[in-house]
Amino acid sequence: MQATKQLMKYLKPYLLSVILAPLLMVLEVSMDLMQPRMVERIVDEGIAKLDMAVVTQTGFTMVGLALIGVIGGVGCTVFAMIASQGFAADLRQALFEKVQSFSFGNLDQIETGKLITRLTNDVTQLQEIVQMVLRIMVRVPMLLVGSLIMAIITSPRLAILYVFFMPIIGVGLYFIINRAYPMFTLMQKKLDNLNTVIQENLSGIRVVKAFVRTDHERSRFEGANEDLMTQTITAMRLVVITMPFMTLMLNVGVVGVVWFGGNFVIDGSMQVGQIIAFVNYLTRTLMSLVFMSMLVMRLSRAAASTERVVEVLNSQPMIASNYSGQQFDLKGRVEFDQVTFSYNQNGEQPVLREIDFVAEPGQMVAILGTTGSGKTSLVSLIPRFYDVSSGTIKVDGVDVRELSEADLRACIAVALQETVLFSGTIRENITFGRPEATDEEMIAAAKIAQAHDFISGFPDGYDTQINQRGVNLSGGQKQRIAIARALLVQPAVLILDDSTSAVDVETEAKIQTALNEVNHRSTIFMVAQRISSVLRADKILVLDKGKLAAEGTHHELLESSPIYQEIFNSQLGNGGVTNVAA
Repeated sequence: MQATKQLMKYLKPYLLSVILAPLLMVLEVSMDLMQPRMVERIVDEGIAKLDMAVVTQTGFTMVGLALIGVIGGVGCTVFAMIASQGFAADLRQALFEKVQSFSFGNLDQIETGKLITRLTNDVTQLQEIVQMVLRIMVRVPMLLVGSLIMAIITSPRLAILYVFFMPIIGVGLYFIINRAYPMFTLMQKKLDNLNTVIQENLSGIRVVKAFVRTDHERSRFEGANEDLMTQTITAMRLVVITMPFMTLMLNVGVVGVVWFGGNFVIDGSMQVGQIIAFVNYLTRTLMSLVFMSMLVMRLSRAAASTERVVEVLNSQPMIASNYSGQQFDLKGRVEFDQVTFSYNQNGEQPVLREIDFVAEPGQMVAILGTTGSGKTSLVSLIPRFYDVSSGTIKVDGVDVRELSEADLRACIAVALQETVLFSGTIRENITFGRPEATDEEMIAAAKIAQAHDFISGFPDGYDTQINQRGVNLSGGQKQRIAIARALLVQPAVLILDDSTSAVDVETEAKIQTALNEVNHRSTIFMVAQRISSVLRADKILVLDKGKLAAEGTHHELLESSPIYQEIFNSQLGNGGVTNVAA
């Protein structure tokens, strides 16, 4: 109930529609409840007494009532649609904005497939239930109570049959609904798993084909698909029981009415029209219960979706804001003071331990180390994608936790290890972080990244369309566009996380030379695997198993650091340094 109340605020902008829809449904139900009494009058006063005037007059009255009911029904549907669709649109927007506020830690915990399910399938479930509530939730109880009252008015003696039917129906529905809720919750989890398999397969389809693992992926999908199918069938078995059960009760009820009512007609204490009207009201009563049970089933399924949606809305970003409100003009001095970091919130298994160093404005700082040494983790802490477990990171002497995330990241540009380009033009991708940039500034950034030449070679130049995930570009081309995108921001701190790994050595050297010419504007952090990428750096940090093993220039480390010497010798060999460094 608490989760449901939380979602109610998304209906407030559509309060008028929420009010009008039930009111119009009341109008429709009122007209429907009057129809059986009209039929009773036609049979008992018109046909039985051969009074055609009563038949005609009552018939026209029924047509008029039916038309009024149609107006109410159509109006209710229209306003219910407006409210439910608006509710769903606002809820999706709120979920999307919440996901955008998540830190990397949140996104590490919630799988992409699950988030997609909650923004699509779960919201659709809630949208449909809102529409049903505004229509059926009003119609069914009113029709149920109204039919019961009208049945008692029509024949109090036959109404005693309700005493026998209602307890049986109530117990049956309670059993079905009580069993259905956990099944629908599990069904949504199975749908999560299926979406995750689909998302992973589509994003990694090239790897799947390259390793001839199509059969394996087909087996994974088949398993997740069958799990969902099996769970859905299990849940729906309870649903399909409802209709036969209610139909049985309806038929038994009709038989009872005809049996007892027929005897009353024979002894002259009841008329045929009364029986017809009573059967009509009995049918409406039991059918209302059918719809009520179906609605409760949907509510059970929607309850599972409600909890999942509210879980996302209530999730708090792991990066807590301690923004002091003070504005800073960042120059790019970065200081790590006894920084320890773990991806686990409890601080276990740290990937970085007691890191200390200072990067001065305009310096190029290279970060070198074996795979898993913590290079990417280190640079991810500077823009505060994650918070340190202990220690302090300062930019221009200010703890990054005292800066607003927007201000901090506006002064930091990142070319990530995994290049991400968006569908659109090359121009739109390069200007992604600074849409107001001029063409001259965009071209200048592209030239530094050595991207201008190949972009100009395309028939449409910078207006060339990039397909989904940049599949029409090579790995090196995508990386150079990503570097140009980062450079165009003109950041105080530029982070290049192994962003030239797919670029040939000659082009990489040109990028290095161009960066050296402009690095007086930015403090550059360069994560690299190739030692040739770091030789001209002002400072090289050597990481080993999460610790800062050595720090210095290339020549200093070549003399003092065994780890650096080992890396250098394995890649360039003895004697190679003089030529490369020159």
